[in-house]
Amino acid sequence: MKTTALIEKGKDGTFGIFTPDIKSTIIGEGATVAEAKTDFENSVKEVLASFEEGEDMGELKDIEFEYKYDVASVFDYFDFINVTKFAKWAGINAGLMRQYKSCDTYISEAQAHKIGQALRKIGRELSAISL
Repeated sequence: MKTTALIEKGKDGTFGIFTPDIKSTIIGEGATVAEAKTDFENSVKEVLASFEEGEDMGELKDIEFEYKYDVASVFDYFDFINVTKFAKWAGINAGLMRQYKSCDTYISEAQAHKIGQALRKIGRELSAISL
């Protein structure tokens, strides 16, 4: 079963991962997205290890996670992306983009969609490169 694992930056500056679509509580936390992912993956292992052999794992049987990021988490995890240059490339005000990255301002659904489209466009262009 494939389910969503949401990655969000908290008000304290740390990152958290949680699974809103399943009943089992699986979370991960860390100072960076990479640390939160490691903690999350360890939590998954611990939950799965708590089942006795042959016990019905229910919704956790063969579970896979699709990570979904908030804007701050994307730019933490992919920290090689220059936010200012990305903003220019995506047609977004650079100062506003930096505020989105630091969670200093609300991001509308339309702006989040625009950022997502720009990231996917970069991905397509990178995957088409031949060296």
